Amino acid sequence: MPQTDDPHACPAPVAPPGSRGIDEILAAARVRLDRLDPERAHLAYRGGALLVDIRPAAQRAAHGTVPGSLVIERNVLDWRFDPRCPARLPQAVGYDLRVMVICQEGYTSSLAAAALQDLGLRHATDVVGGFVAWRLAGLPVLGPTPPQPTSTPAPPVTAGRAPS
Repeated sequence: MPQTDDPHACPAPVAPPGSRGIDEILAAARVRLDRLDPERAHLAYRGGALLVDIRPAAQRAAHGTVPGSLVIERNVLDWRFDPRCPARLPQAVGYDLRVMVICQEGYTSSLAAAALQDLGLRHATDVVGGFVAWRLAGLPVLGPTPPQPTSTPAPPVTAGRAPS
């Protein structure tokens, strides 16, 4: 067992042979993708490519959405875009479909786009930096509704007077 200086540290488990860590899986996915920065993704979207938001509802509510993007949460994405699947979307009619996946920061979207490529959608890719980068680039977004400033209540009538 490896020795550490921290008496409270738990030893890392030994990975099974042939397994890969998430950093390796992510890097392998990204090598296959022609990832688009937000500006290029916006141009492709305006040119007819599908922009698919895979974020959960809570993230979309908290951070906003891209107007006109197709919302397909990650847990059903593969079924909705597989042209062979009876649960596919009406748009998923072939393998030449231009699909750009967007998530919050551009990590999960890389894995999702690679999964779409595994289904045969060779033009699937993702947006570098995700929704955060899209918003920072000044591209169109909807919401979230910013919190309204609360009015400061008037001080009580007794404010500033010595107690009687």
